[in-house]
Amino acid sequence: MLYVWIQSGYNLRDIIDPIDELRFQSQSEKHELSHLYEAKIKNMGNAGRNGGEYYTPRPLIRAIVANPPFGGKERKEVQQNFPIRTGETAFLFLQHFIKILKAGGRAGIVIKNTFLSNTDNASVSLRQKLLEECNLHTVLDCPGGTFIGAGVKTVVLFFEKGTKTRKVWFYQLDPGRNLGKTNPLNDGDLIDFIDKQKTFADSDKSWSVDVAAIDPKTFDLSVKNPNGGEEIVHRSPQEIMDEIAALDAESAEVLGKIKGLL
Repeated sequence: MLYVWIQSGYNLRDIIDPIDELRFQSQSEKHELSHLYEAKIKNMGNAGRNGGEYYTPRPLIRAIVANPPFGGKERKEVQQNFPIRTGETAFLFLQHFIKILKAGGRAGIVIKNTFLSNTDNASVSLRQKLLEECNLHTVLDCPGGTFIGAGVKTVVLFFEKGTKTRKVWFYQLDPGRNLGKTNPLNDGDLIDFIDKQKTFADSDKSWSVDVAAIDPKTFDLSVKNPNGGEEIVHRSPQEIMDEIAALDAESAEVLGKIKGLL
């Protein structure tokens, strides 16, 4: 019906004149235009799916701070919109962030730490892309419990788009306590990291890795502190078995007392 209405130049002018008055200067106006456009593009996809999303032009971004979802599995029709195809949602987000950053744009992205060492083709290709298209200058290794509900250890990737990575600075965060819902990470825990990151200083918790020394077949970026740290003393198998036996005996004694009361 709309097509019939604008067949006439008069009706077309009735439509164009009001549109021409729209300036889209404010953030809310730009958001409204973007929303309308995105809805149209999405409907152009196959069977109403996301087939048209790849063709959506978006303004380049100067800075991104994000914590994409871990463990999500995306359908094949979504994966085909990305140069590196993978079902891992977080890896698709990382590709998207690299794409929309403008030259010189900076990002801080939370991602599970296995990204640094996974040997599947997608992980290797994505690490290569990150190192070759961006300056991955900092990797912050976070302790378990930093992000409630994540279920895995995480790292924060700090990078700048536009120049290749020459050297990666690692920092192993250790707040000296177990983190959790009632004992979260706080600003004070990051003071040493922020201070040393200014100059990429080496310490017992921080070190740098030259990209030239990274295996070009795997681009492995595993967190391996060359300074060692506290030595973990493992108990002998006999000591562990003795403790289990003692606990079993204690449990049996308690159960015996309970049965005697019945």
